[in-house]
Amino acid sequence: MIRVNLLPHRQIRRDARQREFGLMAAFSAIAATVIIFMGWTYINSQTDAQAERNKRLDVAIVKLDKEIANIKDLKDQISTMLARKQVVENLQTNRSQAVVVLDELSRQLPEGMYLKSIKQQGNEITIEGAADTNARVATLVRNLSTSKWMESPNLLEIKSVIVNNIKQNAFTLKVNIKVPKVETEDTTAMAPKSTLKGRG
Repeated sequence: MIRVNLLPHRQIRRDARQREFGLMAAFSAIAATVIIFMGWTYINSQTDAQAERNKRLDVAIVKLDKEIANIKDLKDQISTMLARKQVVENLQTNRSQAVVVLDELSRQLPEGMYLKSIKQQGNEITIEGAADTNARVATLVRNLSTSKWMESPNLLEIKSVIVNNIKQNAFTLKVNIKVPKVETEDTTAMAPKSTLKGRG
């Protein structure tokens, strides 16, 4: 009977498997290193690209903030100019309005009546005066109701007073200024100058 020693053959196969395992392990380590390096490189490139985009956005935001500030300054300047323009227009309007109001009151004032004070606040005028009869006051209220320049007269008070030993009826009324149906400048130019005292 022939005896064969298989120990060297098994040792050779074991050594071969160990070499194969070592090579596979080394190849796997190299492949893992390459994959990790590529992933790290890709992530870094993406991070750098995002950082660059963020930088551009920051620059654009700073630029927009400056433009917004400039626009705000321009709006403030425009608002200031419009406010000044409105003040000038109001002064022009009030200057001609005062003449028209005084002339209209003198036109609508009945005989036997005179005015003591005229106060304007906004579009509301407060008138104080005296008349020889209550009927004169009623006539004034009716006249103001049909005026082109005034509307909504409201008699606040009327009472009897003695002036220079003469009995008179002191009154207080309010009336609103309205926009006339004709052009203000033409009417103002055509309105004659007159006093506020009664004709009688």
